[in-house]
Amino acid sequence: MASEAELAGEAGGQPTLFLSYAHADAKRAEALARLLGARGYTVWWDTMIEGGASFARSIHEALEAADAVVVLWSKTSIDSDWVADEAAQGRDRKRLVPLSLDGSLPPLGFRQYQTIDLSGRNVKPTAAQVERIERAIRAAIGQVPVASRPALLTGVDRRRALLLGGGAAAVLAGGGTIFAFRDDLFGPGAADRSIAVLPFKNLSGDAAQAYLSDGLTDEVRAALTRNAGLMVLAATTSNTARDDQGDAKAIAGKLGVAHLLEGSVQRADDVVRVSIELTDGKTGFSTWSKRIDAKLSDIFAFQSEVARNVSEALSVRMATQDPAPGGTRSVAAYEAYLRGKALYNLSKDEASDRQAKALFENAIDLDPDFALAHAGLSRVLASLASVYAPAAEIKPTFAAAIAEGRKAVAMAPKLAEGQLALGFATFAGTLDVKGARQPYDLAYRYGRGNADILLLYALYTVRTKRPGEARAAIDRAVALDPLNPRAHRVAGVIAFASRDFAGAPTHFRRALQLNPNMANARAGLAACLIETGQIDEARTLLAVEPSAMFRLTTQAILEHRAGNRAAAEKAHAELVRTIGDAALYQQAEIMAQWGHTDAALALLDRARVVGDAGLIAVDSDPWLDPLARDPRFAAFVRQVGFG
Repeated sequence: MASEAELAGEAGGQPTLFLSYAHADAKRAEALARLLGARGYTVWWDTMIEGGASFARSIHEALEAADAVVVLWSKTSIDSDWVADEAAQGRDRKRLVPLSLDGSLPPLGFRQYQTIDLSGRNVKPTAAQVERIERAIRAAIGQVPVASRPALLTGVDRRRALLLGGGAAAVLAGGGTIFAFRDDLFGPGAADRSIAVLPFKNLSGDAAQAYLSDGLTDEVRAALTRNAGLMVLAATTSNTARDDQGDAKAIAGKLGVAHLLEGSVQRADDVVRVSIELTDGKTGFSTWSKRIDAKLSDIFAFQSEVARNVSEALSVRMATQDPAPGGTRSVAAYEAYLRGKALYNLSKDEASDRQAKALFENAIDLDPDFALAHAGLSRVLASLASVYAPAAEIKPTFAAAIAEGRKAVAMAPKLAEGQLALGFATFAGTLDVKGARQPYDLAYRYGRGNADILLLYALYTVRTKRPGEARAAIDRAVALDPLNPRAHRVAGVIAFASRDFAGAPTHFRRALQLNPNMANARAGLAACLIETGQIDEARTLLAVEPSAMFRLTTQAILEHRAGNRAAAEKAHAELVRTIGDAALYQQAEIMAQWGHTDAALALLDRARVVGDAGLIAVDSDPWLDPLARDPRFAAFVRQVGFG
């Protein structure tokens, strides 16, 4: 089965539109911006566009980056120098899409372009008008827009939050509640204390600044999860409402929460203006709002202030008034950290992970006491060691990950991310089961409201034969992030490790419903089906499993069970040829299932020498059960730290 790095962790960009309008037309501009955003475009627009020269640089950069310039002509805007200048940019680049809000003709110099008439009483354009606008955009940029804009996630692919499939969209589009917080998991009145933090809007006028608004959303959410009295919906599920056109009451109903927290971020140099609003999901009315101009150097104190104010507004007492641990006052270090975190969450490939590593290192160079950056560096190093490192580099890379994790917890002992990074690197990198327990338990204590931490804690506890704690943790994680396919895949892994071969498929099927392209979900499901004799369906699933390592491993076992020795040996040979010593543990699983005990034990010994992270499953893996009665295997398990 997969390593924790893969279990616990591509989206293409949308065409970008610059929306030019006069301040008096802001209401109609906003309606159009939201409509185009829902149809697959990234729209730059700002109600303060006439506010003066302080945003001139941002406007220029947004214009230069835009694929098309959509201009809203009106009796007001035809006299605006701002709008005229922006329209000229679009015209000169041959990327102009002119619209008329009230039937006004464009000023001289722009009448050679056919203008789409949006005059009428309705704020939102009609369906026919929208189709004309899209045709004009396609003509301007020479592309076909995405039919429905996907939810933008903090993480995708092999180890973190993954691309949502049709399952999540169907739940939202159907208008039904996703779930309700259960009192048995979170205590009495949990539903009334539930809240979703929706993605903060980036109003900086620069799409490249999205990492800042996304990062602030994550950090405010993390600050709220520190309050054990709140049930904070996790990022993957919350982000499905990013482009929802319903009102707050409808969105809260779909997400199954009692409260919504929304915000926007606008930056000018090292100052950010953050506007935040808390809404009662039952009534749809705002219960608290605040606008703060903060320096980036004070951003961690700001996040804690927001969490405290929201908690007070919900009449839930904060356990501590201290700022979130592990932060920095260096603006440059914080920016480097956010950029690294965004790349790591992308989980695209080795190159993006190495770029994230460089950014975390840059943040640490700028502020050596930045504990969050050390934790981030530890996590990315552990991922590189688990997923990409050749055999000779596994141990030294894990050693570096452990060192960074230790620095993080030394600087900020209550930083859940730091404790988690240290626990994972220790467990996966050295198989020090006892040494990993304390940081894992501390990560759970300080971050039990964080679904990401719960997932890795659940995997650790099931690997160390604490199935009750594993199931409790994964149940909480699924409740906090019900549309995260990764959570359901981990639930399947826990069920498989618990020998619940009949119950595990439900979890894997749900993961695949949410993300049909998820790596190792089909292999996990196929493993369960092999154990229950459903060979044909398992074979069909493996044919489209994207992870070569787990596809070939499972195929070798399946075909041997089916009596197809030649096919089994072919899959095994391809695994050895293409993955080599990076798959020593998987080769041992195959030998154990084939009945070759001596070969399996020899491979496990080699895996231990190179530091194969797969060994973290050695004491709980059903596919090593044929070795269970051999005293040599029992001795090996004790030697690596289990039992």
